[in-house]
Amino acid sequence: MALALALEPAVADDTEAWRALREGQAVLILRHALAPGTGDPASFDLGDCSTQRDLNAQGRKQARAWNGLLAQQGIDAARVYSSQWCRCRHTAEEMDIGPVTEWPPLNSFYGGQGDGERQTRETIAGVNALDEGLPVVLVTHQVNITRLTGVYPASNEGVILSLPLSERPTVLARVSP
Repeated sequence: MALALALEPAVADDTEAWRALREGQAVLILRHALAPGTGDPASFDLGDCSTQRDLNAQGRKQARAWNGLLAQQGIDAARVYSSQWCRCRHTAEEMDIGPVTEWPPLNSFYGGQGDGERQTRETIAGVNALDEGLPVVLVTHQVNITRLTGVYPASNEGVILSLPLSERPTVLARVSP
């Protein structure tokens, strides 16, 4: 009993985070669904999915689960921005909550493939410059989310961040379907 009481404050009610996302006061940034492996093969070509790690059947199922979770939270449509990597684009497409716009600042910079500092600045500025409208969902990579938030998300895990974004954004909730 004492252990249960000690753990109770750690259990967060995400109601306010979801409300903020619905009302345009927050953004959901998530790591692509399951794509087994680490990094990309030496033959990696951004324009050829067959040369990249990509979602497996479980990853596609995970990505589709976002649609139901978002609908439960009152979000049936969103503005969706994705890394150009196939595993991110395919996660965003499988979510089926809106057209997917490729956004290079969300591209991976794992292993020196990009410029993490610049891309993080561009992500912050770009999100803050968005007009009001549907909720915003960003699909990206672990390194991008960790650099922005300090959170190390699992595959298919999302983080709801308070707007406006800053170099130290407020994490409202960690969520996953």
